[in-house]
Amino acid sequence: MTEAKPPAASPEPGLRTRKKQQRYTTISEAAIALFLERGFEKVSVAEVAAAAEISKPTLFRYFSTKEDLVLHRFADHEDEAARVVAGRPARRAALDALQRHFLDGLERRDPVTGLCDAPAVLAFHQLLYGTPSLVARLHGYQSRSEQALAEALTAAHGGDRLEARLAAGQIVAVQRILAEENWRRVTSGETADEVWPDAVTSANRAFSQLRSGLTRYA
Repeated sequence: MTEAKPPAASPEPGLRTRKKQQRYTTISEAAIALFLERGFEKVSVAEVAAAAEISKPTLFRYFSTKEDLVLHRFADHEDEAARVVAGRPARRAALDALQRHFLDGLERRDPVTGLCDAPAVLAFHQLLYGTPSLVARLHGYQSRSEQALAEALTAAHGGDRLEARLAAGQIVAVQRILAEENWRRVTSGETADEVWPDAVTSANRAFSQLRSGLTRYA
């Protein structure tokens, strides 16, 4: 007898998930376009809802705060470092994997690394870092990124929970500072291509400093 096979999974849940994600993106992009045009503080949530062709209550079912309309772009990156650690090859150290990932991001001119001079990205960063309430909200995303990374480090290497949290905080801080320095130079007029060699050198130096203190994960 052949082994009975379970019925094929319905594709509907996946489709619903994709549609929901698309709705998030559509609303967020409509909001960001208005914020870039008129300024974050000068656009109301009601105006965003009208631009996205939804009601205000529907908007709040997707985004709990006005700031989250902007920070939605960071949602996929919140647990990125944790995913890099969890998905790395078995023999690759956590710091090696994170360093390689950051360097690859520099090579791709990933906006998260700060090394991107596309006009739309520069305008978005100006909106983000020029709005105090958005900067404050961004700290929450960074805190959750640290927490996710700490959990991944603990799962991969064991050790004390506090030690993993301290390590995660240092790693996330290094990546943030590197990105901020790259962004500062690009917004000062240098091109991403001009900054790239120094950005690579700085990243390698920063991870070397981490490695000298975070021996468990190196």
